[in-house]
Formats: sequence, C-alpha cells, structure tokens
Amino acid sequence: MTVDVLKQMDERMDKAIVSLKREFATLRAGRANPAILDKITVDYYGTATPLNQVGSVTAPEPRLLVITPWDKSVLSEIEKAIQKSDLGLTPTNDGVVIRIAIPALTEQRRQELAKMARKMAEEARVAVRNIRRDSNEDIKKLEKSGDISEDESRRTQEKIQATTDRYVAEIDKLLAAKEQEIMEV
Repeated sequence: MTVDVLKQMDERMDKAIVSLKREFATLRAGRANPAILDKITVDYYGTATPLNQVGSVTAPEPRLLVITPWDKSVLSEIEKAIQKSDLGLTPTNDGVVIRIAIPALTEQRRQELAKMARKMAEEARVAVRNIRRDSNEDIKKLEKSGDISEDESRRTQEKIQATTDRYVAEIDKLLAAKEQEIMEV
C-alpha cells in the first residue's frame, strides 16, 4: 500500500518537472528556439489552432525562426498572431514563409525573463510540496485505518520527504541552467 502511494507521488512529481521544462522552453533566451512560439494560436478558418499545427517552425540560424505554413492562405493570420503575442517579435512575410529575426536581449529584458523563470520554478516547487502533502495525508489515513504500523508510516513519510527534496533540487538545477541561458550574451 505504501508502495502505491510512493509510486503515485513519484509519477505526479515527474509530471511537475516535465511541465516546468515545457514552461521554460517557451521562455525566450538569446538564441532562436521554435518552442517559444508554442503558446501562439492562429485563427485558422474560425478556430484557434496552435501555430505548430498550421505549419512547421524551424531555426536554421541561431537568431532566426522560419515558419512554413502548410496552407499559404493562413500566412497573414500567422503574422497577426505573432504580432499580438507578448513576445515582442516582428515577423517578415515574403508570401511563402514567415521569417522572425530574434533580436539580442537587453539587460532589462534578460532580468525580466529571469524573474519569470524564478516564478515558474517556485510554482513547480509549490506543486511538488502539494503532492508531498497529499501523499503524507494518504499515509496517515492508512495508519489510522490500521493498514500500516506507526513505524512504517514514519519510514514512508521520511521517504516522501527525501523524494520531495530530490525533486526540489532538480527544479533548482533546471532554474540555474535556464537563468544562465537567459543571462548569456
């Protein structure tokens, strides 16, 4: 029974880490990364459609993104969606593809992005701690119902804490790497 609780907790914490990595990918660092456009949706025949479902996004150079739509009629909609986004990017439409030159970040913008990364990491830490709380409550319920002994409950709670510490350390490591990437000139 405690094994089930630990396994479920591990899976949920893994999902929190995967989610954080996906969030970090959408933060713009110094170089072009197609993932920064993941949150952009395009009005495709009246339906809000993710950008990566209406065309391919590539980064042929370190400071350039190229979007090749599968349907050329959606070029202007893609351009509008990118301009409306809070990324601060200016797309160039040549009638076939859309090119986005990624400008170098200013020091102020780097600090803003680092602050956003810290906020995302803190949200992930909170999620991990909430999972820890839920798991501890499950173990206490098992102890109360007599399914496990008090000693086993204490040992399992110590394992839960150790696992939580491991995941929080991984979040901190991911944050440090992302901050370094953002601050890199």
